[in-house]
Amino acid sequence: MNRLVTGPIDWMVRHRSSMPAWVDRLMESVARNPDGIPGRIASRLLGGGGSGPVTTVPDAPVRVYIAPTNYSGQGYQWARALERADPEIAARNMAVSLPGGFEFDADTTVPVAVVNASAQWQESEWEAARRFTHVLVEAERSIFGRRFGRDVAAEIAALEAEGVSVAYLCHGTDIRDPDKHATLTPWSLYPEDPRTDVLREDARANLRLLSTVRRPTFVSTPDLLLDVPWAAWCPVVVDGRRFATDSVPFLGEQVRVVHAASAPLQKGSHYIEPALEPLVRAGAVDFRLITGTPAAQMPAVFAGADIVIDQFRVGSYGVAACEAMAAGRVVVGHVLPFVRERVEAEFGMPLPIVEATPESLHETIADLADDRIAAAAIAASGPTYIDRVHSGTASARVLLDGWIRPPA
Repeated sequence: MNRLVTGPIDWMVRHRSSMPAWVDRLMESVARNPDGIPGRIASRLLGGGGSGPVTTVPDAPVRVYIAPTNYSGQGYQWARALERADPEIAARNMAVSLPGGFEFDADTTVPVAVVNASAQWQESEWEAARRFTHVLVEAERSIFGRRFGRDVAAEIAALEAEGVSVAYLCHGTDIRDPDKHATLTPWSLYPEDPRTDVLREDARANLRLLSTVRRPTFVSTPDLLLDVPWAAWCPVVVDGRRFATDSVPFLGEQVRVVHAASAPLQKGSHYIEPALEPLVRAGAVDFRLITGTPAAQMPAVFAGADIVIDQFRVGSYGVAACEAMAAGRVVVGHVLPFVRERVEAEFGMPLPIVEATPESLHETIADLADDRIAAAAIAASGPTYIDRVHSGTASARVLLDGWIRPPA
């Protein structure tokens, strides 16, 4: 019976942008106020009254717990990076699973209805978390449901009373100020994003938390250092071996271009087809728009491409761009000068993402198609960059030096 309910809800969440406005408002109300009447009904329908999986506590001198968002599987990847870096560390991540969301690897995956409604799970997960030595709070989100009134500051105080060291890791919209971002690039998504008012309110509330309950703070992408200047950049991690391929780019008659429209408005997906249409019509380019593809299938998608178009509106880059670079593909996107400068200053090599805006995209792709030798050289630099910056070694070092084992 539960699948009869969760199946349609999953479908509705994945297609919420095309649903009537009142449905979207109802979903937003449930997400933002899980203790309200609609939220309680949704939790009950999704089976939130029972218990769920609880994180196991490892036996190690240093025990690190990362929760609760696991965006793009990053909580899991940072946990594994820490374990590779130091044999005395055992790390676990807990991820809250949302209806309609993509599934990524996690040590513990708990349905959001259980997190919101199960007092048994909330107490059990708290009992486990307080036995870790370190807790990394992702995206300024509460971890234990109603156990501490969904108050992150209260959760931190309770953890620290147990002798646990706490730090923050910001992911993106949780801390990015929409008004500031709109001054950085004319392609900023926020003037058009219908969520902007809510995102602004959330980001400012989260910044107040970070400022008043000051703890070691990390950001997953370098552009966020403009919003949290005292933070350290902890790069996202990708498994380069998973995306490595023997397929050589730029050998076919046509240049194969793909774009994964996982968040079309945020990425500026609507700019791409008009810019490439003349090249497609001339037979120079074969363009594929990828939607709804599970993470497990993305290595094959990138292996079948020569060029991967990332995004134009955030001014940075994330996991998808890293995966494409790991596959040895040319990545094209709009990256702020600050981000490029920060990458080169920290790692001594340029970011191998070809710069383009919606206005220059046609010319950029045409130039890459015309000079395949130069394009192939850019593609070949991607795996080296990923190994240096995004393999997990640099990320673990940032967390160790900035929090877990700071230098004397």
